[in-house]
Amino acid sequence: MMYADIKQRLSDIYMKITWREIASDYFGKSPSWLYHKLDGIDGNGGRGGFTEDELNTLKGALIDLSGKIKNAAERLTVDII
Repeated sequence: MMYADIKQRLSDIYMKITWREIASDYFGKSPSWLYHKLDGIDGNGGRGGFTEDELNTLKGALIDLSGKIKNAAERLTVDII
C-alpha cells in the first residue's frame, strides 16, 4: 500500500482531527471560539462554556467523526492478490 493510497483511504478524517475543523464545520465558528468554550468561557469572555444546544452539536460532531474514523479504519485492509 503506497502512502498516497493510505492518505486517500483516510481522506474522510485526514483534516478533521483538529478542533479548528470541528469549530468551523460543525459550529460555523472560529477556533478560538471553540477553545474558549472548551475552557469554560462564554462568548463574552465570562464563565460559562457550552449551552445545551452547543453541547448537543459537539456530541453530534464527535459521533459523526467517530463514524468517519471507523469507516476509514475499515478501508485499511491488505489487498490479497
